[in-house]
Amino acid sequence: MEKSFEETVYVLESFFAPKMKAILAKKIGMTSYFTDKGEMVPVTLVEAGPCVVAQVKTEKKDGYDAAQIGFGEARKISKALAGHLKVAKAKSKHLQEVKMSTEDMKVGDVFTCDIFNEGDAVHITGVGKGKGFAGVIKRHGFHRGPMSHGSHHHRKPGSIGAMFPQHVVKGRKLPGQMGNHKVTVKNLKVAKIDKESNILAIKGAVPGPKKSLLLIKSVE
Repeated sequence: MEKSFEETVYVLESFFAPKMKAILAKKIGMTSYFTDKGEMVPVTLVEAGPCVVAQVKTEKKDGYDAAQIGFGEARKISKALAGHLKVAKAKSKHLQEVKMSTEDMKVGDVFTCDIFNEGDAVHITGVGKGKGFAGVIKRHGFHRGPMSHGSHHHRKPGSIGAMFPQHVVKGRKLPGQMGNHKVTVKNLKVAKIDKESNILAIKGAVPGPKKSLLLIKSVE
């Protein structure tokens, strides 16, 4: 039976579309280097991999394609986790499921930072630095009020509503927890790759403090 034009286009797009790549990494810190033209490039060094495939999910069996990847080695893990990682022969400290193509992928496969190339665009996800409880000036960039002439409005948020609808509207910028939430920085460039040490140099800053866990994904 001949395929329709739409089905043919979909098959061709699926065949030629680049497969998404993902890896777990640990943030090392920031540094910089100079190019041949004398330009200084600020980069963040991350230890990317090695990662092991702990579980593979397919469209046919689970309803979607995804891979659970493990990173790091834990000194002690629970019996349940040890049983889960038995086939992969690993003692991963961190596990993360990523929706991606699982074709030609099996449990126990190990991959490193060499899945990326210099110049690749990546999305990096991590947990930003926690700043604790903060007011509206620090948290949202509000301007302060007058500091003299009898003013009592120095660092307060000001009016938070009107007579209607008789409650504070959802999303109002108020004091509260600052930082310590999931952040994704998109379209960063891989500047340098050290395959021997599994280190990637990412141009610019990435979220999170040093030694924090990062998820690096290629741009689809």
